Amino acid sequence: MKRLFDLVLAALAGILLWVPVLLVALWVRLTSKGPVLYWSDRVGRNNTIFKMPKFRTMRVGTPSVATDLLGDADGYLTPIGSFLRKSSLDELPQLWSIIKGDMSFVGPRPALFNQNDLIALRTQQGVHALVPGLTGWAQVNGRDELLLPQKVALDVEYLQQKSFCFDVKIVFLTFTKVIRRDNVSH
Repeated sequence: MKRLFDLVLAALAGILLWVPVLLVALWVRLTSKGPVLYWSDRVGRNNTIFKMPKFRTMRVGTPSVATDLLGDADGYLTPIGSFLRKSSLDELPQLWSIIKGDMSFVGPRPALFNQNDLIALRTQQGVHALVPGLTGWAQVNGRDELLLPQKVALDVEYLQQKSFCFDVKIVFLTFTKVIRRDNVSH
């Protein structure tokens, strides 16, 4: 049921958002040098690595680390990077990862390949067995403001409570958080 929900929602989103996707791609191309998409190595289900696309918000050559580990993250942003991140428009290409099956709409956000502390905590708690999501319970309960133990605790809560209704609730809460731009650091 979850996979069918993902495919139907991704198809609907693709139909409704194809014009904004094209406009954002053009905007990225016109405002900075480099590719439109950034393909990030991420940790998927059972700690397998997959390539996750995002619209590029950082300058070419930015180190592959979590944004909070960059000394001056704002200095690495492209001219439209901050807007794309705050509006979550940089996440739109992840519809491809959902269609492909590497991601789901709802699940723990996929860790960067080098976030060893987060990967270890999730593995200890069994969260690694879940398909990562475009959004998740941790995202609607703090997003960028959460410390790792809090994030993993919320991921565990999702693991224990996961259901179709819970996923629908998280998608709805995500939509309202994105509209209000709650808890987005950059």
